[in-house]
Amino acid sequence: MFIDEFKKYKDEFCWLYMELYNDRESLDKIIVSLEDIYNNRKPELKELDKRRKADPDWYKSGDMLGITMYTELFAGDIVGLKNRIPYLKELGIKYLHLMPLLKMPKGQNDGGYAVEDFNTVDEKFGTNKELIDLCDSLRHEGISLCLDFVMNHTASTHTWAMRAKEGEQKYRDYYHIYPNYDIPREFEKTLPQVFPSTAPGNFTFDNDLNAFVMTTFYPYQWDLNYANPAVFGEMLIAMLRLCNMGVDVLRLDAVPYIWKELYTTSRNLPKVHTILRLMRIAIECVAPGCLLKGEVVMAPKELKAYFGTEEKPECHMLYSVSSMVNFWSALASQDARLLRRELDILLSFGKQCYFLNYLRCHDDIGWGLDENAEREFGIDPLLHKIFLYNFFKGDFEGSYARGELYNYDNITKDARTCGTTASLCGLEAAHWKKDKDKAIGRILFMHALMMSIRGLPMLNSGDEIAQLNNWDYTLDEDKKHDSRYLHRSKFNWNALEDIKAKKGPVYEVNSGIKKLYDIRSRETLFNNRARVYTYDTRCDNVLAVVHELDGEYFVALFNFCVEPRGAYLPNLEGKFTDLITGKSMNMEDGIMLKGQSFVWLRSKRCPKA
Repeated sequence: MFIDEFKKYKDEFCWLYMELYNDRESLDKIIVSLEDIYNNRKPELKELDKRRKADPDWYKSGDMLGITMYTELFAGDIVGLKNRIPYLKELGIKYLHLMPLLKMPKGQNDGGYAVEDFNTVDEKFGTNKELIDLCDSLRHEGISLCLDFVMNHTASTHTWAMRAKEGEQKYRDYYHIYPNYDIPREFEKTLPQVFPSTAPGNFTFDNDLNAFVMTTFYPYQWDLNYANPAVFGEMLIAMLRLCNMGVDVLRLDAVPYIWKELYTTSRNLPKVHTILRLMRIAIECVAPGCLLKGEVVMAPKELKAYFGTEEKPECHMLYSVSSMVNFWSALASQDARLLRRELDILLSFGKQCYFLNYLRCHDDIGWGLDENAEREFGIDPLLHKIFLYNFFKGDFEGSYARGELYNYDNITKDARTCGTTASLCGLEAAHWKKDKDKAIGRILFMHALMMSIRGLPMLNSGDEIAQLNNWDYTLDEDKKHDSRYLHRSKFNWNALEDIKAKKGPVYEVNSGIKKLYDIRSRETLFNNRARVYTYDTRCDNVLAVVHELDGEYFVALFNFCVEPRGAYLPNLEGKFTDLITGKSMNMEDGIMLKGQSFVWLRSKRCPKA
């Protein structure tokens, strides 16, 4: 019963809420709403809650594999997606993240991250009932569904915004609205800009409001005012309604930004964590089988706080953005040092801090590397960033990559990178079989790297069929100014014919990824109880990742250099089996790896480190 579960948290929930809002009346209303939502939760979802409470680490299993996609690009709509579940099952997917599905403006909507209604599926995808049916079907097949929950803002056409434009003070208070530029000017002194080139500044003058409104991201995305208890209450209830529809995981979009204070960066403020803790308590009491996944694109030093503590947790999972960026940096620079330093930091967080690992997603690659570490290794941070985005654009001599810049800033020389995994790894530029073989090798190298790290590995839809860039996005008036649409193209179902024929790059990439996943899903050393750490290979080009559990070991070695490199691992004793080829090897004298190649090794005797 809700009351029994809430008793465990009531004092903390009430104390945090009153500290934040000092509003007893709204607190009482929220508690009543939480109980109502719990009572309306379907019996089969409550049964799932019970099973997952008994196994709280269910999502940390080594056989988990995720995929992220746009519904319309993959299957047209929700019904079409439901019909494609057999494809997902065959691929081994157990975690499906769909890009935003909720009602959005036509035309500019930031790919659905401008939401008009948090309670209604957009008609172009289907209906609420069809989403519920999809959730039921996925659950029956053992696939968990993740949807985005856009916390920071609404569309400027959301009902709340429209009523604010009509002059209703209640809804003007839902946003950060100012009659003149005096206060916005003070905010801008310390607020960083998210899109300095395409959407400069953090405020927009709205003619209907006859006032300035805070718009951290795009002018058509109005920032919500979480200092208003009504906003928190509305968003909490909307989130839990999605859980009751059958959604298993909520991706909390732009969560570090939700609390705003003058003369701060309005990023990562303490009250963000108060709100997250309140949300986690609500989830634990109403829908404990559901997870909160934070999108926290911040430096590693900021990440740990978003997990909370073991006694008072916040997010269940976070995106491992910094790992992803360092994967690509290491590939281009052929240097594993920055990547190893980053992994050492993230792996030191503790087992309660679980990451979702990925190579590509709907967004760009932002080159936010650890500048202090770069300087320590004798790397100029700005020159390295310029090298990286030019390399992956294909503008650096010897580059095999084909991508495009995003948000280039002529003053700071900052830029981000867009492109699919296959195009960034060289398949698009490959003209000869030798070049194609190297590109396929890089694609599998990168997927093996992503799957070797502790956490839940997630594919980007299309990467499993080596899908290339879509340069036709420039022909669409609504998309041509956003280069992220380069890697947002319709899924090429015709490519499956190559897979059936068992020939060509598509088949080689697809079968290679499946083989990696099959090994990972069988390998007991990917159990979350395993100790995971990097190991000094005595070679800057070679990364070693070790999983250790109950006296047994898994060792992954990656040579980022295009030339062969030897890795010497002192204290590594005994026979090892290569899990890819099945061959045995003795590692006592080190190992030689071909250029940009990897090995997955298994032994019962390993480092004494």
